[in-house]
Amino acid sequence: MRITLVTPIAVPSVRGNAVTVNRLWRALGERGVAAEVVDLSRTPAEAVAERLAGLAPDVVHAFHAFRGAPAAVPFTRARGVPLVVSLTGTDANHDLLDPERRPAIVTALRAARALIAFHETIRARVAREVPEVADRVEIIPQSVVLGEDPYPLSAVAPRRAGEVRFLLPAGIRRVKNVLFALEPLGALARRYPIRFLVVGPVIEEEEGARLRAALKGADWASYLGEVPHPQMGSLLDQVDVVVNSSLSEGGMANSVLEAMVRAKPVLAADIEGNRSVIEHGVDGLLYRTAGEFLQGAERLVGDPALRARLGSAARARVTRLYPPERELDAHLDLYRRLTMR
Repeated sequence: MRITLVTPIAVPSVRGNAVTVNRLWRALGERGVAAEVVDLSRTPAEAVAERLAGLAPDVVHAFHAFRGAPAAVPFTRARGVPLVVSLTGTDANHDLLDPERRPAIVTALRAARALIAFHETIRARVAREVPEVADRVEIIPQSVVLGEDPYPLSAVAPRRAGEVRFLLPAGIRRVKNVLFALEPLGALARRYPIRFLVVGPVIEEEEGARLRAALKGADWASYLGEVPHPQMGSLLDQVDVVVNSSLSEGGMANSVLEAMVRAKPVLAADIEGNRSVIEHGVDGLLYRTAGEFLQGAERLVGDPALRARLGSAARARVTRLYPPERELDAHLDLYRRLTMR
C-alpha cells in the first residue's frame, strides 16, 4: 500500500499540519508502509498532479480542507484514487462559514471518500453545514511525539529566584489570540516574579508586529521566535505553566497535548477544542474571561502542589487516551478499508 500525504506546509515548519503530517509519515514508515509527503509550499500548483502521478498512491491523504485538499482533488477524481481529508479547526470553525472560501471546502469534502476529525465537535459542525458528508467523517484523535533535542532557555532568558514561567506556544495569527494574556499576566507580574514566553512562527505579519509592539518595555515577557519542533520537549521541561488562549481549535491542539504529556498544567481558553482534552480542575484549568484567567494564573503561581497535581493528571490522561499506536492503527484501518472497496 502506497500513501501520499498532501500538506500545506511540511517540516521543518512547526505549524500544526507540519507536525501532524511528520508524525504520521514517520509512523507509517516504521510499520513498513510506503509513504511520501507532498509539500504544497514547495510544489507549484501546476506540478501537483504530475507529482502525485509519479508517486502512484493507493490513497491520497490531504490535510486542511481549504489549503490542502483542493490541490489533490483533480488528480484523485481523474484517477479514481481514494481521497482522505483531515479537517482542521480553521476549516470547521472559520473557513466553512466564509462565503468566499466555503465553495472550495464543500467541493473538497464532497470529493473525499473519507474525512477525519480529531473530535466529535468538529464532526458535528461539518455535519450541520454539509449534511451529505456526515457519514464519511471518522474520529481519529491526535497523539503526541516529542523530540529530545536540548533548548538553551537559560541562555535566552535566565531564570530569576522564585520565578514561575508561563509559555504560550502558537503560530502567531489572529485565531490564536496571543496578545490576550499580556494584560492579566502584566498585572500578575507586578506582584510576583513571573516570566511570560511566547514561541511560534509568525503566520500573519500584522499579528507579529502587534505582538512585538506589545512586548516593548515588558521585561517580564519575551518572544522566542520559532523553535524547532525537536527542541519543544526540552523547552516545555523548563517552564511551569502552558497557556492556550485560542479563539477556536480543531478539537485537539498539538501544543496542548504536548504540554500535557510533559506533565505541565495548562491554563486554556474554555472553548470546544480545549474542553475535549482538559477537564477543569482535574488535569488543567479553563477560563472564560480575563478575570478568570488572572485568577487561574495566580492560583498556579502560588501553589506548586496544584501545578504538580494537574501536570501529573494531564500526562496520565494523554498517555492513556492518545497513544501514538492507536492513532496509527486507526489511519491504517481506514486506508485499508478504502483500498478494498
